[in-house]
Amino acid sequence: MTMAPSGSPPPSPSRMADFDLTPEQRQVRAAVREFAEREVLPFVEEHERAARYPSELIRKLVPLGYLAPVLPERFGGGGADVVTYGLICEELARVDWVVASVVSVTNSLVAGSLVRFGTAAQQERWLPGICDGSILTSACLTEPDGGSDLAAVRTRASRTAGGWSISGAKVFISHAAHAGLLLVAATVDPGKRHRGVTVFLVDPAADGVAISDLPMRTLRRDNLAEIHFDGTVVPDDAVLGEVGGGFPILGAALDMGRFSVAARCVGQAQRAIDLTAPYATEREAFGQPIGQFQMIQQKIADMCVRTEAARALVYRLGRMKDAGVERCSLEASMAKLAASEAATANALDAIQIHGGYGFSSDYEVGRLLLEAKTLEVGEGTSELHRKLIAEHALGVRR
Repeated sequence: MTMAPSGSPPPSPSRMADFDLTPEQRQVRAAVREFAEREVLPFVEEHERAARYPSELIRKLVPLGYLAPVLPERFGGGGADVVTYGLICEELARVDWVVASVVSVTNSLVAGSLVRFGTAAQQERWLPGICDGSILTSACLTEPDGGSDLAAVRTRASRTAGGWSISGAKVFISHAAHAGLLLVAATVDPGKRHRGVTVFLVDPAADGVAISDLPMRTLRRDNLAEIHFDGTVVPDDAVLGEVGGGFPILGAALDMGRFSVAARCVGQAQRAIDLTAPYATEREAFGQPIGQFQMIQQKIADMCVRTEAARALVYRLGRMKDAGVERCSLEASMAKLAASEAATANALDAIQIHGGYGFSSDYEVGRLLLEAKTLEVGEGTSELHRKLIAEHALGVRR
């Protein structure tokens, strides 16, 4: 994995919550930030206007070890620790939602599930291509009638001779139009609720898979898709884990997914600060920089506190994962809730401080708002996470 240039001293701890990062982790942060600002940031607005998926930018992640940082080295991954993975997600998301999303979906949801629950044959078939960037992945969970209640999934898998026939629809699916592997949640028996949920590994080129654009007001460069499965036949070895055993697989995936999404939200929250603080020192009103007005200072102070609080929760969650805590559902919900709401609130404050320019296409902050808001919905809504946190506090959930 690429770090800071050879011979350069490791960056010293900053005032952000990285005092307990190792020198190597701080080097990774510095290297990813430099890469993102040089190779990714100059193209984000252009790609968004053209609704152009950043395939060439994603390819640049591979030789640096940023596409598959936590996947096993024997398949071509980086074998990094979870905190380092979070730093990569954070710094990439600081400049681009979509490029960071590719890393998050790959490591947390799809390939991570293959590592945890896949057979040796499944791992050998898919993981080398995922690690070298020749196979992008997409997680097909959300459906037209719901997303958070995965036990109520309606996509149906029916037994056939030697395999399964999958029928149903998925919506708001990132990266699907460019993916070489779909992780699909379906049910083999709707009456069994979560005990019927099964996870399948599906080749998007299979007969009966139809992927179409889903027009969006934001993230046009992500090419979000709607997917229809019409009697798509897959073999028995396309089942990940056990038949009817998909719910724990999705739970583990979302546990890790909420970590990477929370890290991405911290990056977006930080970007709002990085854009707004300089603007407040340069923009003048009533004969002085607006940053000298107390109400502007209050907003900037709140932005900083939100971001650091969220960052501390995210790093704690990463350390728990590195310590071997298998399921951290409470901590994952807390980190994701705090970080996603911090990103949205920071974007709102950034727009307010920029005034009319906050809505101008010449400034990033307007785009940041809608992109941040999507992550208050994705990987579990804020309402769902508040429910989960409260149930842990009340002893309803363990």
